[in-house]
Amino acid sequence: MISMLKSAITGFFTHIFTGVWVGLLIITMLSSCNNQDHLPDVSNIHVTLNTARLDRDLAAIDTNHVGAGLQSLKAKYPDFLNFYLDTLMGFGIYDNFTDTNKAIREGLRVFLTYKDYRGLFDTINKHFPDTKDIDNQLTKGFQYLRYYDSSFTVPRIIYFSTGLDRRSAFNYEGRIICIGLDMYLGEQYPYYASVGIPDYQKKSLQPLYIAPNVFKVIHQISHPFEMEGKTLLDMMIQKGKEQYFLSKVIPFCHDSARLGFTKKQLDWCVANESMIYNFFVKEKFLYETNWQLILRYVNDGPTATGMPAESPGNIGTWLGWQIVKAYMNQHPSVTLQELLKDKDAQAFLTESKYKPL
Repeated sequence: MISMLKSAITGFFTHIFTGVWVGLLIITMLSSCNNQDHLPDVSNIHVTLNTARLDRDLAAIDTNHVGAGLQSLKAKYPDFLNFYLDTLMGFGIYDNFTDTNKAIREGLRVFLTYKDYRGLFDTINKHFPDTKDIDNQLTKGFQYLRYYDSSFTVPRIIYFSTGLDRRSAFNYEGRIICIGLDMYLGEQYPYYASVGIPDYQKKSLQPLYIAPNVFKVIHQISHPFEMEGKTLLDMMIQKGKEQYFLSKVIPFCHDSARLGFTKKQLDWCVANESMIYNFFVKEKFLYETNWQLILRYVNDGPTATGMPAESPGNIGTWLGWQIVKAYMNQHPSVTLQELLKDKDAQAFLTESKYKPL
């Protein structure tokens, strides 16, 4: 990992991104929200968000006394620090927080002192001098989630960096949601290409996608995707339910951000809904079990195979969401928790009476 990043990242971090650029991103985040009517009032639902900046805490360690710094961090991150150091980063420190430990001398200290890594820490800090806007969105989302499920326990949020290792958001033991701020530096950030991130994924590497990614992780903790023996229709419905869940718990985020689409891609889907559905029917793909084909339509990609270039690769998720919305229109008394329970996909499609014009 270290050798890859040494060759991929140069020392120009401090010159490329300015406060003006960050300000524009914040404006984009705010303007990405939908103005939706008839939302439940969640103002009286109390949520206390417990957050921590591991990226800053690591960068602040005295590199002449790394062991002592880790001892302090262990008290602050008792459940996560070893996982971060040894599993995510691969340093192999294994709780031996002494400066004579080779893993600290030749691994972590390099990460903390090498100029390009320091540059990455500085760049993250410039983009995220605080996480107030993100925290506000997450808090609001947790309020909505607790409206639908009062028993939900709000997880701790840890912000961190793995050195462009593509870990944007994930769950740790069901109690912590981890957010890699280094994966939200904006689609124009030049070093994403250097670590092999394709152009079509760069649109999602900006702050407005953090809340959708976090709540996708939360949904998948309780409702993991079942893939073995499933058809494309099964996966569409599963993904569509996830999108419906997101539309309820983060209704303030734009549909395109929840889907991971550009607005242009979303507009194309809306304008071509009938053609999209008829494509899958005509090609007899709905009951396809070949995973090489299925994944083309329910995973991110540059475009949907067999469709015009304007189509998003993950078009099956969007179509699944339309089917789920149609189902809920037919069954207005079904609660969110009831919707998310397993149900035969064919029966679900039939009962949705989905017929795009």
